[in-house]
Amino acid sequence: MKPTPTFCKSDYQFLRELILKSKNSTNTKEANQLSQELDRAVISKESELDSSVIRINSLVTIEDVIAKKQMKVQIVLPSSADIKQSKISILAPLSVAIIGFKENDEVDWEMPAGIKTLKIIAVDNTAVHHS
Repeated sequence: MKPTPTFCKSDYQFLRELILKSKNSTNTKEANQLSQELDRAVISKESELDSSVIRINSLVTIEDVIAKKQMKVQIVLPSSADIKQSKISILAPLSVAIIGFKENDEVDWEMPAGIKTLKIIAVDNTAVHHS
C-alpha cells in the first residue's frame, strides 16, 4: 500500500498552478501523475508539516531497494533543474514518485525498464524557503 503524500498549502497551490501551465508540455504524463498525487494528498499547515516530508527544494537521499544503491538528489523547479548538480525537476518522474512522502517511506518509481522500489533514507529541508 502506497503511503499518502503530505503537502503544505503553499506548495500544494504552487504545484497545482505548475500542472496547469505544463498541460501542453512534454511532461504531460508526469503532470497528470502529480495531479493524482495531489488529489489524494493530505494538506497540512506550514507550521505543522513534518520536517522529514519531501517538498520543493528538499535534499533527499534515496535507496534503490533491490540494487542497494543510494543517490542524493534535490527537487527543484523546472527552471532550476541541473542533472550535473543532481537537481531534479519537480516534473521529472523521480520527483513525482517521492514528493510529499517522508523518511522511511517506500515508493514505486516507474521507469522505462519497469518499476523500481525506492526507500527514502533521509530528507534535509534546510534549503527550503519557508513562506
